[in-house]
Amino acid sequence: MIYFDNSATTKPYKEALSAFTKANEQFFGNPSSLHHLGMQADRLLQEARKQIASLIGAEVEEIIFTSGGTEANNLALKGAALANRHRGNHIITQQTEHPSVLHACHQLEELGFQVTYLPVNASGRISIQELEAALTEETIAVSIMHVNNETGTIQPMKEISELLKKYPKVLFHADDVQGRGKVVLDLKEIDLCSLSAHKFHGLKGSGVLYKKKGVKLSPLLSGGNQESGWRSGTENTAGIIAMAKALRLTEEKRSEGVAEMEEIQQFLRSELEKINGVRIHTPKTEAAPHILNFSITGVKGEVLIHALEERGCYLSTTSACSSRQKKTSTVLVAMGLPAAAADSSVRLSLSYENTMEEAQAFLRVLNETLPKLTKVQR
Repeated sequence: MIYFDNSATTKPYKEALSAFTKANEQFFGNPSSLHHLGMQADRLLQEARKQIASLIGAEVEEIIFTSGGTEANNLALKGAALANRHRGNHIITQQTEHPSVLHACHQLEELGFQVTYLPVNASGRISIQELEAALTEETIAVSIMHVNNETGTIQPMKEISELLKKYPKVLFHADDVQGRGKVVLDLKEIDLCSLSAHKFHGLKGSGVLYKKKGVKLSPLLSGGNQESGWRSGTENTAGIIAMAKALRLTEEKRSEGVAEMEEIQQFLRSELEKINGVRIHTPKTEAAPHILNFSITGVKGEVLIHALEERGCYLSTTSACSSRQKKTSTVLVAMGLPAAAADSSVRLSLSYENTMEEAQAFLRVLNETLPKLTKVQR
């Protein structure tokens, strides 16, 4: 099996699975309970919080555990909007955001908020000048995805942060679900940041919202006042412990792993460019090292995905959150691609576990498969 769909989800590290199992077997108490089992679970929870804070460059009290990136994005956007609506009702994001941000913004519009959706250029990046022009006295938040989940495009986060220093009442939220562990993002000048464990070899169902000290949010979930009141509900202790383990292992691999990943990505790009009809949509510069989005003229993305799957190669179309709905990629359309090219697109995404041998084998399978597909579709 060649698994090149790591942007959808990664295979959990064995160490993360072991930590999850051990925590559930031996430290299964509710961390809010007063007895010994509860105190054990809470101690492990706080150790995981401390470790994650250290790994991402945050303070312990700035970590809020969530069920994943979608909840973290919703808490950041809706929580910030509702808590700060007395200061303004305008939010800025971009057209190529993840559905969990776009749909949250649509809900906020139904509540009376105004949202500006910034366009992107052919590489998928926003313009700092257009962002500044969109800022008003009513703007209370800007939400920009660090690394695009479909194309790997990296947004100019440092430049955005520098611009927003002139607008102290505007909160800056970053969706760093795809970038964490692969593309460095300094959180010191960001107010809110979302992470998801299963994107860096943790388990599904665990995530983090980084909330800078002093930032006001309105909680989305009411209940037992867990997570200092920011996110009620019994914490997924085992999942959080596994997430801390996975993040540490990923960060340890990053120093050497990024260079190898870039080598594999560049090899794949150069070989794909030799195939007739291939068009690569991931920009050559200012892009993450693990994502390649491409289309092949005359071959539907869904058809190619299933044909490759039969040969043991796993890729995806658009994002995993939208692929089953068979919708045209809004990201690629926003970048100026015609619908036909967007419908033909597939996403290849790597992890530090992938090898050059796998890349070579994938290309052999692709070259053997394409003639059959083009013949059938004619």
